[in-house]
Amino acid sequence: MYPALAVHSALNARLRDVDALWVGGEGGMEEALVTRQGITFRSIPAAGLHGVGLARLPRNLLTLTRGIFAARNILNEFKPDVLFFTGGYVAVPMAIAGRSIPSLLYVPDIEPGMALKSLAGFADAIAVTTEQSQRFFKKKVIQTGYPLRPDLALWDRSTAHRHLGISSGLPVLLVVGGSKGARSINLAVLKHLRALLERFELVHISGDQDWTYVRHHREQLPVDLAARYHAIPYLHEMGAALAATDLVLSRAGASCLGEYPLFGLPAILVPYPHAWRYQKVNADYLTSRGAAVILEDQVLEDELMNTLNVLMENPNKLRSMRAAMFELSHPRAAEKIAGMLIELAGEKSP
Repeated sequence: MYPALAVHSALNARLRDVDALWVGGEGGMEEALVTRQGITFRSIPAAGLHGVGLARLPRNLLTLTRGIFAARNILNEFKPDVLFFTGGYVAVPMAIAGRSIPSLLYVPDIEPGMALKSLAGFADAIAVTTEQSQRFFKKKVIQTGYPLRPDLALWDRSTAHRHLGISSGLPVLLVVGGSKGARSINLAVLKHLRALLERFELVHISGDQDWTYVRHHREQLPVDLAARYHAIPYLHEMGAALAATDLVLSRAGASCLGEYPLFGLPAILVPYPHAWRYQKVNADYLTSRGAAVILEDQVLEDELMNTLNVLMENPNKLRSMRAAMFELSHPRAAEKIAGMLIELAGEKSP
């Protein structure tokens, strides 16, 4: 969602009269986030086909067929000049229904998922976060970087500290597991919470699923430690958290390829282990360039404090990680992709 929102902002900055329609899945948090930005939202039925098993395959095929018809109706009504896809199986029925319309595919992760690989066959152009993605496509790709929302860059360290209430003078550790949180990261942090708060001021974005549990642990802290524990289920002002932070502990979703470089933020990455290797590939990329270290999920609780202590006791290592991360920044990625979309839309115009 966030790359697409960033590109939408860049289009509005250039054209000022973009008529955009966001087509997403039924249910979930997507609609709320999109309409909050003033974008019209429509949903269509969609379901994945890869790895679902024979029992679910007929039902998912039927859902896909329904989605194609719904997408066709939306396209006939909206009549877009260009289509923009950022991933997910919800895009497949729209790509099939809109195959005669110029389209751009953006690949956030280094390795594309099955849905993105299938969408590549329909796309007129493919934009990628890093050049490492070229090996996964037969078509030529264009490296743009990860498109970032403009509000991220509005934050500086002092403003972010005031916004979040950070005042202890200790290093700031950001813990985030994505918009829905990460159970294993949350549990590891709570296990070591008092030890962490002795060394850091902690910004912990837990996600909604574990929020009650996290809040309970915060309430058990003595007053002095509770003042250094900034726990919240979700943060719209993510730029504040990134600007305020000295080190981040997180999953290795695609956003870490763009947001952490923008702020030169050293990272301890914990790739999600229960899916295909997308996050591991992202983490390996940042680690191989000296910008991050990897902490495997299965040893997270046991090794967390040791990993943090080693880094904090080696300021030269942190400085080099910060510089390496900053070198990977592509702050104009959204503008580049917006330009590609305008060019594709112009090719359709008479």
